[in-house]
Amino acid sequence: RTHVERATNVMLDTPYADELAATAKALSAPGKGVLAADESTGTIGKRLASIGCENTLELRVALRSLLFTAPGMEEYISGVIMYDETLRGTALSGKTFVHELTSRGALAGIKVDAGVVSLPGSPEETTTCGLDGLDARCQEYYALGARFAKWRGVLTIDTAKGFPSALATAENANALARYASICQRNGLVPIVEPEILMDGEHDVDTCRAVTVRVLDAVFAALRLHGVRLDGMILKPNMVTPGSDRKGAANDGLDARVAIETVKALCDVVPPSVPGILFLSGGQTEDEATERLRVMVEFAGDRAPWTLSYSYGRALQASCLKTWQGKEANVVAAQEAFLARAKANSLASLGKK
Repeated sequence: RTHVERATNVMLDTPYADELAATAKALSAPGKGVLAADESTGTIGKRLASIGCENTLELRVALRSLLFTAPGMEEYISGVIMYDETLRGTALSGKTFVHELTSRGALAGIKVDAGVVSLPGSPEETTTCGLDGLDARCQEYYALGARFAKWRGVLTIDTAKGFPSALATAENANALARYASICQRNGLVPIVEPEILMDGEHDVDTCRAVTVRVLDAVFAALRLHGVRLDGMILKPNMVTPGSDRKGAANDGLDARVAIETVKALCDVVPPSVPGILFLSGGQTEDEATERLRVMVEFAGDRAPWTLSYSYGRALQASCLKTWQGKEANVVAAQEAFLARAKANSLASLGKK
């Protein structure tokens, strides 16, 4: 006889429950954000090429050392997401990168997804790989000193094609939830990143509607998999018009983006989530900072979660341009990085 049980959404039972909540709270500390330095070897090669440098291990180590040892970075950075090579690697000081971070009071994080592939059934959309063997990898990463992880799902908006499709939305939501559950079983706080790309000609209203639909699916999946919401971090996109949209007025756009983003989050993100740390996507450094500031100002005391940043390019672009791969420029490059970090720290407190 077939017996069908109704899903009860039982919360994950893990011995790390208290530690997960404490780690998530630390990552969401007021005035601090997360540095996304988890570029793959190929992606960091593009960054180095933009300043005329070769993609060598020596330069990759030099850049990460520059960032992680910037004097006082821990005042603005609660944690750093790293790539596998970096988590296992040694800084110019001879100490491990994990030690360089933890000795400063910053948490070590690790990117655990294996990138996107075409989605069967909707081949112009994507799903993210990396669930195979993830349990064992999380155990190893915890032993190496990581205390949080990141997984990125990627969705696109194309109203003519009906993207994101229900299939892509469901598939990415389920993968994010499975990842989050596996992380929490092994003591790692999952950063859940369902990124809706800026590519396209859509308006702000369309982006808000899609963002709400996607986040609603993500949290439904997280609950179904028993993920402890107090032991996770959400890393969403901001609600922006498409980057190809013609004639979009720039006057007042930062405020519009900020307000619509907060409204969308209030619709779907449970108050038990401690922190919402935004990705910068294709925004400029100044846009990412100002929009965060206006969001925090608009949300005021009504927001039950910390609103802050988990930026990559928006924290590193000026630094990289200043550095140029030259040892003589390290101090100036660190100052450029700290200036962006401080600006975003102030923005996360609603200040300039």
